[in-house]
Amino acid sequence: MTKKKKRKSNNNISNLTNTILSILKKERNQTFNYKQIAAKLGVNDASSRNQIIKKLHDLHGKKEIEEVERGKYKAIFTAEYHTGILDLAAKGNGYIISDDFDEDIFIASNNINKALNGDQVEFYVYKRRKQGKMEGEITQILRREKSEYVGVIQLHNNYAFVIADSNKMYKDIFIPINKTLKAEDGDKVLVKLEDWPEKADSPNGKVIQVLGKPGDHNTEIHSILAEYGLPYEFPHEVEDFANKIDTSIKEEDIANRRDMRKDLTFTIDPKDAKDFDDALSFKVLENGLYEIGIHIADVSHYVQEGTILDAEAYERGTSVYLVDRVVPMLPEILSNNACSLRPHEEKLTFSAVFQINDKTEIKNQWFGRTVTYSDARFAYEEAQAIIESKSNTIPQDVSLTGKEYKTTQDIADAILKMDALAKIMRSKRMSNGAISFDKVEVKFNLDENANPIGVFFKSSKDANKLIEEFMLLANKKVAEFVGKQSVKKTFVYRVHDEPDESKLANLQGIVSKFGYKLNFKDRKTTTASLNYLLQDVVGKKEQNLVDTLTIRSMSKAEYTTHNIGHYGLAFDYYSHFTSPIRRYPDVMAHRLLQHYLDGGKSVNEDIYEEKCQHSSNMENLATKAERDSIKYMQIKFMQDHKDENFVGVISGVTDWGIYVEIIANKCEGMVSIRDMKDDHYAFDKDQYALVGRNSKEMYQLGDEVIVKVKNTDLVKKHLDFNLIGKNNE
Repeated sequence: MTKKKKRKSNNNISNLTNTILSILKKERNQTFNYKQIAAKLGVNDASSRNQIIKKLHDLHGKKEIEEVERGKYKAIFTAEYHTGILDLAAKGNGYIISDDFDEDIFIASNNINKALNGDQVEFYVYKRRKQGKMEGEITQILRREKSEYVGVIQLHNNYAFVIADSNKMYKDIFIPINKTLKAEDGDKVLVKLEDWPEKADSPNGKVIQVLGKPGDHNTEIHSILAEYGLPYEFPHEVEDFANKIDTSIKEEDIANRRDMRKDLTFTIDPKDAKDFDDALSFKVLENGLYEIGIHIADVSHYVQEGTILDAEAYERGTSVYLVDRVVPMLPEILSNNACSLRPHEEKLTFSAVFQINDKTEIKNQWFGRTVTYSDARFAYEEAQAIIESKSNTIPQDVSLTGKEYKTTQDIADAILKMDALAKIMRSKRMSNGAISFDKVEVKFNLDENANPIGVFFKSSKDANKLIEEFMLLANKKVAEFVGKQSVKKTFVYRVHDEPDESKLANLQGIVSKFGYKLNFKDRKTTTASLNYLLQDVVGKKEQNLVDTLTIRSMSKAEYTTHNIGHYGLAFDYYSHFTSPIRRYPDVMAHRLLQHYLDGGKSVNEDIYEEKCQHSSNMENLATKAERDSIKYMQIKFMQDHKDENFVGVISGVTDWGIYVEIIANKCEGMVSIRDMKDDHYAFDKDQYALVGRNSKEMYQLGDEVIVKVKNTDLVKKHLDFNLIGKNNE
């Protein structure tokens, strides 16, 4: 019998140099021989092995790799390794944000090496791109940012794939057929990544929750929460624990607190609010000073450290405010009942009480636990009516206690006086360099099925600002009280760093297109010119765009134990103390303040810094979910208006099209450059415009245009417009 000869392969292995270097650099602590590299490449013919052997000798000769022992090689590293966070673009490339570099490092899609958006990665910088930007390659994934993704499942005979909703997830997720959780083809599901085998093109995962049919309202709302890892219901054991808490107020509770039940006290909140975590009290003292109390629900009395209730509140970090619902941080028994400062009920509170003169100078302050009684509940609109009319009567539908010493005139007078004091405090803040962000909020009128039937805008008026100023005062003074003690004590601060100069320069470039000028000579001129800008745009077509861009030019506020002050508010010390029903950092601030009032020593800084970072992360996720729910509802609203023309403002210009924000309802959609058929348009980055090659027609940031709905995609949350033309009215 003759032996069969192996067929000789003449196939050259493409890009072999980079492939071998990538293998050796990725696993830099291991050595590899030619057989192991061949196995990595999935080749076993003689020609391929000979190519690998020859290339190894070649690289060794060029001193790009070293031979550790006979036939075994390691990479030679001339670059330092760095760590950073990967920010992926929709097209598969990305940038790494690293403290080691002043600029972000570009990572081409072929150098991502299975990292996903938000992952903490190790990388090295190996060359400069033609544009002068540094470029790098990811060598190791240190920590996955997330392992759960929302997407639509596609079933096949023996397997399935989940196509993720997020455009930053660049691979479909492979699901074995026995891990589909009996999802039906086309269902929206939540999938958990399990592993990503080295030779596999896609990560492997399993379905952990079937969310429902795409486009269904509850499916999409639950999908938004699931995308960010946010729960929409409490575990049974947490609800059970909360329901068993004794929420009655006992004599011993009152005995250990300052009794302020006889002080005139009221709440001012949105008309649809269900929880009231702050109240104000007002009293004129014999010495002519005003005693004003800021009373906050004493959540820490009920939510004790070490309990499953506290653990759940910490994990959530914050309540999440979606368009059609609130996902609370605390179960309803606490958030809407025991801890809610409802009218005509006694409540356990934690208070900051100030004695203030007519110039808003604080002559005395006191912090501690109290018991209070709310005499009345006002909606912002009702308090605003009193302020605008300067009347000492209150709306008929505001229910009072009827106690003789608390007349309607007393409450109206208190609101008017506190409004006057609040305006003085606000004026002082502005002159000290605070920035006035009064961005218009988009709100929806919903029918009984949570369908949007109208859009309206919510702006901040005097009544809102009254509450805001006294809450700011409490937050500031609590932080000062702890922060200014002679011996440093760990505390939870809300900080806001100075804005990045490059972002301010970018803002200047954009707003100059509208005729506005900014002065960044120093902090005082910067804040003054930003405030003038925000005032000048009020009521103009570009207001929402300029407001948004100005906010984006600012640093992001966060929680930390390392105080650097709050730039936007112009405070040297600032904390969050006034909303413990919906923010966990406020609960921590209450506990720490009481601990120090009791003479306790400083707590472990590292433990609280970790809690602060977690709280900041959860706040960020909640904000993204809230934005997604607004975007979803805007698209849902526009589905019923496909036959209408709308006037909008160009809010963004890119090389793939223009973004247009409709003036009447703030809904933003995209006009694809492919759909602009009247000319060949090119992106001019210097003018923030698309310019027609033949006609020289220009569509520039801030231009008014007329658009019509082309497509609405509730699943992807995309709104596409057709461009009708410029608005020449």
